[in-house]
Parts: sequence; structure tokens; C-alpha cells
Amino acid sequence: MAAKRWGQFFKKRQAPRHTAPLPEDIETIRQKALRGYHLEQVLWGKILLDSIYMPSDPQQAKVWFTMAANAGYGPAHNMLGRCAHFGWGGPRDLLQAASHYETAAQHGDEWGRYNLAILTMRGIGVPQDLKKALGLFQTAANNGHAKSMNILARFLEEGWEIEQNRTEALAWYKRSAEGGDYRGQHNYATALADSGHLQEALMWWEKALPNATSDILLAMNRSLEKLENHGNPALYAALQQRLSTLPLTEGNITENAIKA
Repeated sequence: MAAKRWGQFFKKRQAPRHTAPLPEDIETIRQKALRGYHLEQVLWGKILLDSIYMPSDPQQAKVWFTMAANAGYGPAHNMLGRCAHFGWGGPRDLLQAASHYETAAQHGDEWGRYNLAILTMRGIGVPQDLKKALGLFQTAANNGHAKSMNILARFLEEGWEIEQNRTEALAWYKRSAEGGDYRGQHNYATALADSGHLQEALMWWEKALPNATSDILLAMNRSLEKLENHGNPALYAALQQRLSTLPLTEGNITENAIKA
């Protein structure tokens, strides 16, 4: 199924919820989940978390994640971690979130490894340990996880727990950008613009725009406003449109968030 279609199932939608018969492909996921397929159990749990086809049921979603997690399926532990992290289907419990993320990582799930690294880097629910976080990001990045590539680049750029190497940082930002991470795309575009490669930078900012969150949108805005004619008038106009419709809160507009 195309990524655009998946987005309709997993992202919050404004359309009214209803209990009409499920589309064939969604019903196939449900049936395979019932037959014990671990991937489909996780996918069905995600649908239960938020779908246009039925009311949200986080508690039931956790039941399905638990089924797959009990079979040792890493992505299911990652989702249980997210449930505990954000209080989906129960109280928020950061220690439990970290435990599930760690188990996910032990089972080879790179999202679990990344999420554990984020908690460890920031000291959320677990003691802050930049060295441990760096190791987690390095492993995930080397295994192809684009978001981890971006943060590994930040460690290299700043010299956090590793020898500063801005050339290598740029290479990781590029790999993150090519892997589809909007933060990596923004950071790579910023580096390109700073080195005089404006047209290529504008191309990467354009790629980052559709999925970027408010902190990245504001950082892009600051960068484009410094350019003559805003670099690309069409891109700048599209950015202003996104900024005008996206809720911006103090909590998600921080300098530290721009590259993390």
C-alpha cells in the first residue's frame, strides 16, 4: 500500500468517525492479526489507536501490541513503549517506556533503539547518558535509520562524546536527508546554503516542507528570510501557508529542537 494511503489510517484526521464495514485491505490486516501474524497485530493496534474507520481504542490497541510483544516481536515493544511514553491507554510511565524501548532494541527494532536514545540523551525517565545515547544512535544509523543519522550528525558537528568532525557530520546529514527525514533534510539544506550551494539547499528545504513540524518550519523561515527574494518565492509562500495553519506552542519551538 502506498505511503499516502497509510497516512490516512495512522495520522489524526478531521473526518467523522464511523463504524461502516472496513475497507478490504484493512479487514485483511485485522484477519491476519486474529490469526497471529505479529506484523499485522502491530498494524491493527496502530489502526485502533487512531483511524477514520472506528472510534479510537488505545486500551485495545495495547492488547494487540502485547500479543506480539509476548512473542518477542521488537516493533510491538516499541509501540508499548510509545503507549507508556505518551499515556496512550493508561497512565504515562517513562520508566516502563524506556524498558520497552530497550527490549525493542534488543530484538533489533531501530525505532525502539532511537526512542531509547532520545530518552537517554535528554535524561527523560532514565539518567542522562550522552555516551550511551551516542552508541545507540550510531548503531541505528549504521543500520539505516534516517532519524538516528540526523542526530549522529549533530553529535559529530558539536563534538558531543565524540571527536568533532564536521565533514563526517555533513555526510550523515546528507544520508539522513536522502533517507527521508525532514530534520536531516533541513539540516543538510542549511549546511548547503551556508557553503554557497543555494539551489541544492532550496531543493532539500522543499522536500522537508510537507512533513516538517513547527520548530523546523520556523527555522526554515528564518533561513529563507535572510535570502534575496526569499530564495524561492513559491517555496516561501508555501512555507507561510503551512505556518499560518499549524498550531505553534512554546513547548515545541526551542533552539535545541531544531537539529534534534
